[in-house]
Amino acid sequence: MTQAATLKKIMSSSVSATRQGEDLAALTAVSAPPRVICVTSGKGGVGKTNITANLAYALARMDKQVLVLDADLNLANIDVLLGLTPRYNLHHVFLGEKSLSEILVRGPGNIMILPASSGIMELADLTESQKIYFLNEMEGLGEKIDFMLIDTGAGINNNVIYFTLAAQERIIVLNPEPTSLTDAYAMIKVLSSNYDVKKFRIMVNSVFSEQEALKVFNQLTKVADRFLDSLSLDFMGYVPVDPQLPKAVRRQRLVAELSPDSPAGLRFVKLAEQLCREKNQQHIDGNIKFFWKGLFNL
Repeated sequence: MTQAATLKKIMSSSVSATRQGEDLAALTAVSAPPRVICVTSGKGGVGKTNITANLAYALARMDKQVLVLDADLNLANIDVLLGLTPRYNLHHVFLGEKSLSEILVRGPGNIMILPASSGIMELADLTESQKIYFLNEMEGLGEKIDFMLIDTGAGINNNVIYFTLAAQERIIVLNPEPTSLTDAYAMIKVLSSNYDVKKFRIMVNSVFSEQEALKVFNQLTKVADRFLDSLSLDFMGYVPVDPQLPKAVRRQRLVAELSPDSPAGLRFVKLAEQLCREKNQQHIDGNIKFFWKGLFNL
């Protein structure tokens, strides 16, 4: 074999190996399990739904496939926030009237929204055949998404606990108000003491600086360390006070979409980048059936 032929063979092998590596990386990226993150709070009015929706939009802008589950059983806050009027929800799937793809609603940035504002309270009472049918419906969807964000109702009740326990990660949202701090601690205490949940991510909303956010976080940490054992509270970040935020809400738009260069808009981008940099450490079966199995106690 001539030197030129040998070189050509080596280069060909190198290209082939590179392509195989790229194919393997692509396959790994596709089969990577989605992250299921529950966004909750100890009280209402802290901006939990706004954070969920804007974070979902920011992730979608980074070419991530995002599914948002509106798990507020009393108020369809995601719908109202985005000016959407879904005709169907999970209840229709459980009844066998609609498929999962038929109830999905597309929001800004092409995020997928799973309306669940009614009928979801019957989850615990589903028959085995209903549970299996729904798990099979979710299996195909799970292969297509990178993040599932769950917007729970506010406060501490059975339904909020229900979703929070089934999720893979938990973000507690609070603001500088003393009542918000007290209620966030109460939520953490219930989940820790009664259900042995030890890891929480903390996001502080409506602050004027990172220093103020850290002050709120440190206050929460100090109380938790004093009265609760073996907790891990991680400061995830903050969302600043921004006049563009309420303007966007009044227009039923997201600030990350309407004013991406505003302080709040830029902060959501940073938070999304942070999530994308993190590795999913959970050992799950490659789809989001594990989440629903947690809900169904299967």
